[in-house]
Amino acid sequence: MDGQLLYASIGITLVFAFINGFDGGSVIATLVCSRAMRPRRTLVLATLAEFIGPLVLGTAVARTMAGSILQPGLVEQLPAQDAYSMIIAAVGGAIMWSMFTWLLRLPSSTSHALIGGLIGAGLISMGSSALQVNGLIKRVALPLFASPFIGLVVGFMIFSILRGLFSHAHRGVGHVFVMLQKTCMLFLAATHGANDAQKPMGVIALVLAAGSSGARPDFFIPQWVIISCACAIALGLSVGGWRIAKTVGFGICRMEPVHSFASQISTTSVVLVASLAGGPVSTAQIMSSSVMGIGAARRLSGVRWSVAFNIVYAWFLTIPISAALGAGGCYVLRGILHR
Repeated sequence: MDGQLLYASIGITLVFAFINGFDGGSVIATLVCSRAMRPRRTLVLATLAEFIGPLVLGTAVARTMAGSILQPGLVEQLPAQDAYSMIIAAVGGAIMWSMFTWLLRLPSSTSHALIGGLIGAGLISMGSSALQVNGLIKRVALPLFASPFIGLVVGFMIFSILRGLFSHAHRGVGHVFVMLQKTCMLFLAATHGANDAQKPMGVIALVLAAGSSGARPDFFIPQWVIISCACAIALGLSVGGWRIAKTVGFGICRMEPVHSFASQISTTSVVLVASLAGGPVSTAQIMSSSVMGIGAARRLSGVRWSVAFNIVYAWFLTIPISAALGAGGCYVLRGILHR
């Protein structure tokens, strides 16, 4: 039974990584919707970059996910069966909410969903002492919630600077931004892949450490875990990213090459810094908020605030609903396994 639950917990986490790739649609959204590159070619290049990113940008975020949400020592002490069922319930709750928002074309955060699921299932499995409160606040919650606002401000500032520099330039300068945003999209896809693929890596590290003496803050991430998560998130982008691309690219404000480039460079800089520092963030959130910042820099009426409100509304629902789903799933699984 333990072996079956082990494989099930790893399998469902890779499924989550695949679904997480859907949010990668925000990576290609502005490029496609500004008509700088054909959708199929953009998707192929972004998928390759999504795969390469996790292989070259380290595992700092994975270590945060594995060691800064739940107490590693308590996970170590759990019977393997209970630890595996906790992970299955946590990831299952995150998948349920992520699929719901994807069907509605809302770029809500799968990162929030996974963290919420871990919190809910962890509380059921290990009680009120399950959470590593200090690490959860400083290393997880702070970058997760602050990054969209930083993205909005950076987007506003970068577009304001570009507008000041090129407001009187010849219209041919648009071709320069077309070329720049193509290159920038590759870096953005790589940073998205690096940050988002590391979240399931951290969960699989918890799975592998459960029930052994190896659960420590300095989790070892095997190479097969890194490659598997990189493949899953890249495949997810190639299959399901277009729905989110349409919401971000068409639904928030009208996009031209200069706006696309500004949103890409804003998002890339925020996500890259967060990835290197070990902060789990949502690329879809940051891209959406940077597009809002760019729209606001042009004129406040240029932003479709009703769409933006729906996105923000989904953000703040994600953690409590995912936590409830993770807790409920864990409660049911534990009841079944302990009969």
